[in-house]
Amino acid sequence: MPSWVEVKRGDAPLIVSMPHAGIELAPEMDRQVVSTWLARKDTDWHIEKLYDFAPGLGATVVRMLLSRTVIDVNRDPSGASLYPGQATTELCPTTTFDGEPLYRSGLEPKKAEISRRRAAYFDPYHAVLNEEIARLRARHRKVVLYEAHSIRSFVPRLFSGQLPDFNIGTNDGQSCDGALTFVVERICDASGFFRVTNGRFKGGWTTRHYGIPAEGVHAIQMELSCRCYLHEPDEEHWGSGVPRYDRDNWPPAYDEQHAAPIRVVLPSILRACIGFASDT
Repeated sequence: MPSWVEVKRGDAPLIVSMPHAGIELAPEMDRQVVSTWLARKDTDWHIEKLYDFAPGLGATVVRMLLSRTVIDVNRDPSGASLYPGQATTELCPTTTFDGEPLYRSGLEPKKAEISRRRAAYFDPYHAVLNEEIARLRARHRKVVLYEAHSIRSFVPRLFSGQLPDFNIGTNDGQSCDGALTFVVERICDASGFFRVTNGRFKGGWTTRHYGIPAEGVHAIQMELSCRCYLHEPDEEHWGSGVPRYDRDNWPPAYDEQHAAPIRVVLPSILRACIGFASDT
């Protein structure tokens, strides 16, 4: 097991994948990146705390400990865009979500370095994920792969306006059975939070690659707006403009009290995933 992948094994037919919750950088990158803060700016902050109840439900949790700036294990390894014609980031990102350069001039990863990182990090990470899927498929007729993500509520380069609270992605219904989508949507809609399905986020490469319902693997991505569980900057002034996320205010500390309302909803969603996969 690579030291930069954390796996907590359970026996329920559910894997909670956290590909963007890591903050570690490869040692040589300290002199290459513009700043370590920028290199970590787009982390799915505190997701591991938000879902810390998952092992107690019997779920398997797979978390990448390396920053997505090292390599994004949720991107197509061929380099093809998941959202053609729209702004996105690469397999080895060279800019933040806001378009800020991540690397000092001339030190951006070239083709050979990208290939090296793919072999060193991307392939081993997905070997672990494949192993966990196979282990659970040997025990269960169906398995759910739940991709746990979060993102700032405002990223003008990626989407306009304020992102909905719950953003469900199923690759337009291809990565999981509609019954699973329906039960997750129903829980979200009853929660008082705002939900959209297959809007700006339809699921990353992991959801699209592994989600093959005919083979018993149902993949669903949940992209949460960070405001659901964190205090984002300038929330009281959102009506007058887009907030600035800088090193003085981002990331905020995890606030258990602020996260409490959504922490009531998320266990119900994961239980529903387990119930779906357990239903024969």
